[in-house]
Formats: sequence, C-alpha cells, structure tokens
Amino acid sequence: MPRTPRQQRAKTTVEAILDAGYISLGRHGLAGTTTTHIADIAGVSVGSVYEYFKNKEAIYEAMLARFVRDLVGVLEPLTPRVVRMPLTEAIPTILYGVQALLLRDEQRYLKYAREVFNADLRLDLAEVSRLLGNIIVQYLLQNPQYANLRRFAAMSYIFVNAGMFTVIRHMSDPNPPITYDELVDGLAHMVSHYVRMERHLMRRAAPGAGAAPESAAD
Repeated sequence: MPRTPRQQRAKTTVEAILDAGYISLGRHGLAGTTTTHIADIAGVSVGSVYEYFKNKEAIYEAMLARFVRDLVGVLEPLTPRVVRMPLTEAIPTILYGVQALLLRDEQRYLKYAREVFNADLRLDLAEVSRLLGNIIVQYLLQNPQYANLRRFAAMSYIFVNAGMFTVIRHMSDPNPPITYDELVDGLAHMVSHYVRMERHLMRRAAPGAGAAPESAAD
C-alpha cells in the first residue's frame, strides 16, 4: 500500500515524481506515458514510484491537485488588488495571472491541461471556483454599487466556471482561432457590458431618476 511522505526527503521524491509526470506528458502524451518514463525522468527506481503511488492514475490525480494548488497560489494574492480595480482591469489581471502559470516551467501545466482536454478527462477546478467566488464577494463589498444587480449570482457563476475553462481550453489549443489578448478582451467586455446594461436599466426603473452618466469603473 502506498505510504504518505512525511520526512523532507520523501516529500522531495514525491515532488520529483510529479515534476517528471508533467514532463513525460509533454513528451509522450497521456496514453503513452508509463511509470517507467516517470521514474527515469525523476531519477528514481520504478519501485520508488510505487512506494508513494498505487498506479499511474494516482500520479495523475496528484498532478491535478498540485496544478490546482499552484493556480490558487497565483490567484489568491491578487485578491486585495483586484477588488479595488475597475472590472475592465480586474478581469484581465486575473486571466493574465492564469496565463503566466500555464506558461511557466517550459509550459508544463499548459501541456498537462492540453493532454487532459484531448483525452476528454474531467478537470476538477472546484477549489479554484470557490476562490474566484470569494473574490467576487470581496469585490461586491468594495463596490456596493454592484450589489443589487439582477442575475449577478448567475452571471458570476457563468464567468467563474465557463470563463476559466474557456481560458485553459484556449491555451491548450495549438492553433486557437483568436489570440489570448482577444479572448481576455472579449471576456472583460462581456462582463462589463452586462454590468453597464443592468445599471442602466436600474437607473431607468428608479422612480424620478434621471439619466445619470455611466461610471468609468463599469
């Protein structure tokens, strides 16, 4: 039965195995990768791999967990700054943070995501969705003018979940039909347009309200 690494040396070995998993996926693909490939790249024996992981699928699960952990590690520190930005700046800041993570370390995470999508496997980003949901809550606390927007919860859910998957799928596409900058601009425009339209309708519906100018923060 695989054991949980507790000493630093064991933890270092596990991290090396996970690093090797990402590299092997980039070289051999999801189907072509074997535990022997992973062990050779990590510089350990196959027996050492099985000491910590039951099989190749268990390695993939741990790789996903680390990807999610690092994605949260990129996004969480942005929260205090993002919640004080206009939407047209906040959304690109988040999306370019995701891009930076996918491109680092010779695009290991990007190659991993590409293999997962090509194999139609489930990419569980529930923890990332929870974090982005918290960013939205914090944004509303800093920007109470948005608190009464209709369907804001639904639109937030759509952006957080569909938007994040769209970003990762786009970057996993070797020949995307649009650039990443165009994708970021499109998502930011979609959300800011929704906010402007909803606030405009709220102003018009308010008794005795005049046509107030749109805020630059929208």
